[in-house]
Parts: sequence; C-alpha cells; structure tokens
Amino acid sequence: MVCHVADALRLITGQKPAGREPRLHERTLVKWIVLYVPLRWPAGILTSPELDQEQGGTRPVDFTADVAEVEALLERVVQSPGSLDRLTHPVFGRMTHVAWLRWAYLHTDHHLRQFGA
Repeated sequence: MVCHVADALRLITGQKPAGREPRLHERTLVKWIVLYVPLRWPAGILTSPELDQEQGGTRPVDFTADVAEVEALLERVVQSPGSLDRLTHPVFGRMTHVAWLRWAYLHTDHHLRQFGA
C-alpha cells in the first residue's frame, strides 16, 4: 500500500496522469459523498490501473525508501498552494486545491488504518 499511496500522490502532483474520463455522477454526487460525508471508506474498493501495483503502478523496492518517498510526496503536496486546481482525478474529475488536500488526507488515512497505524 505504500507504493499505492505514493502513486496516488504522484497523481496529485501531476507526475502520473489520470487514466480515464470520469462520468457525470462520479464528478458530482459520488465526489461529494466521498469527500464530505463523515463515513470511513470501506475496504475492497477497486483502484485505477495506474495506481494498482499489480497492473500499472509502481512496484515496491525497498520499504524504507518507499516510505521516504511517500513522506516527500506528502510534503510536496502540502507545500504547493493553489497549484493543484488544474489536475484531474480519474474518478472525480477536476478538483480544487482544497478538495485535493482533503482527498489526499482521506486516502492516506484509509490505508494507514488498514495496517493499524
């Protein structure tokens, strides 16, 4: 999951392109529910192929280095005010800087909870 989270952060920084165009209901209703309804995300939701380590995602190499990469990417995302507005999420479409930060927090938290962190 460390490499998956890193790939998701690369999506936010523009280093990894989104693989598909989102549908209308995903860009509106689903995005709002996922980002703002106070429910934990369930396990088992399928991810985009470019973020899946068994398909097009980054393969794990060294755990310590992979964790350091996630930390560096998180820092880069947090330190890039306003620069995220132009990027497209593969499910939710274009998002504001604030929405990207919220998504990054929720996504990272979702995976940390999987491992009891």
